[in-house]
Amino acid sequence: MTYYSRVIGTGGYLPEKVLTNEEISKTVDTSDSWIYERTGIKSRHIAGADETASSMAEIAARQAIEMAQIDPETIDLIIVATGTPDRVYPSTGCLLQKRLGVKHAVAFDVQAACSGSIFGLSIADQYIKSGAAKTVLVVGSEVCSRIIDWTDRTTCILFGDGAGAILLTASEQQGILSTHIHSDGEYEELLYCPTSTEQQAGYISMRGNEVFKVAVNTLGRIVDETLEANDLNQSHVDWLVPHQANSRIIAATAKKLKLSMDQVIMTLEDQGNTSSASVLLAFNEGVRDGRIQRGQVVLLEAFGAGFTWGSALIKY
Repeated sequence: MTYYSRVIGTGGYLPEKVLTNEEISKTVDTSDSWIYERTGIKSRHIAGADETASSMAEIAARQAIEMAQIDPETIDLIIVATGTPDRVYPSTGCLLQKRLGVKHAVAFDVQAACSGSIFGLSIADQYIKSGAAKTVLVVGSEVCSRIIDWTDRTTCILFGDGAGAILLTASEQQGILSTHIHSDGEYEELLYCPTSTEQQAGYISMRGNEVFKVAVNTLGRIVDETLEANDLNQSHVDWLVPHQANSRIIAATAKKLKLSMDQVIMTLEDQGNTSSASVLLAFNEGVRDGRIQRGQVVLLEAFGAGFTWGSALIKY
């Protein structure tokens, strides 16, 4: 019997504190119009001093569990995508497992920068299809604000904090149709975050124009790859749920799919780039506000440092 990974729950969490472009412009040489025209971002959420990747992940995960109406103890596998873990080890996945009180699941982290949630979905899908797991929780959770140099206007305007979650279960009904993940370490110097030392904090460094060019071309190719793998064309896709990094990159991907921007789930304006959390936060928003309906085909895609990139085609 063939099993699919079917979505049964979603969740999301954004910290209470909101940081606007106007507030940033008081500390670095920029303006609301300069930021918005280049990125599509107006504001972003910033984690409180007592918030961590695992604490935000718990809130998002519990929402997904509540929507799915399952006993948390039935979860076999917990995958947390994060580039900002609470600790080097134990993994944030293990810390989330403790918070949820799920004793018998396997838990671990995935680090693929902004593509982390897509990588997590791909791993979860393989576990379910192979029969190694029946119910899998995938969470993307990031406190990007703690790896930002707030005096660098090229990066401090871009990122925000938050967590998104998705709960999958084995089903005879179609769910995840396919996932596609890639990486190329040749581009490591274009976007990276060094490790912190006692002498120096590790902050995100990015050569934005060069990242933009590679991202647009790469995401265009993965759209073709995903559709060809499923013998579909652009007309079969109902929704695009992209990584929320830059409005121009998102518009280019939508154009490739021949989708109007009304068919794109956008959270960028008031959330910024929440790295591995962004795709799952956007998917959760689309599900909960009723735009994404059962039976519709949704393309999730992301691009991040590494470079890493990936897609997941889901029949919701």
